[in-house]
Amino acid sequence: MAETTSTFMKCPSCGHEVEKFRNPVPTVDIIIELEGRGIVLIERKNPPFGWAIPGGFVDYGESLEEAAVREAKEEVSLDVELAGQLHTYSDPSRDARRHTISTVFVARAKGEPKAADDAKEVGIFTEADLPEPLVFDHRRILKDYFNWKRRPSP
Repeated sequence: MAETTSTFMKCPSCGHEVEKFRNPVPTVDIIIELEGRGIVLIERKNPPFGWAIPGGFVDYGESLEEAAVREAKEEVSLDVELAGQLHTYSDPSRDARRHTISTVFVARAKGEPKAADDAKEVGIFTEADLPEPLVFDHRRILKDYFNWKRRPSP
């Protein structure tokens, strides 16, 4: 159920009281395919601890696509080519820290991923050997991804 309570703040320009809105925060997740090897996942350095799809928050003034490419480079040191969007996930409880909306991209990359930024470790996995625990709603996202990969091409 949507929250309807309002709070107010002073406008920094004119000083008038204005309504302060609480909006979901946009994020991106990138399922990075390494041809013939699997997908790249990170072990998180910060809470919540566990394994995750690389991704993060969209910066102000940045497109979703730019954020996906940047986050892949920052977290796993890979230059990616975006192949497309898988889906957008918006369950308000998907991240216990705050309400986020994540657009999930599928990307391709070559090279060897290296843990950086928020990643403690990096690994390459297939559907048969996914690590535990997977955080956020990433188990559901990966289930959707593997089901999508099995569908016949039109």
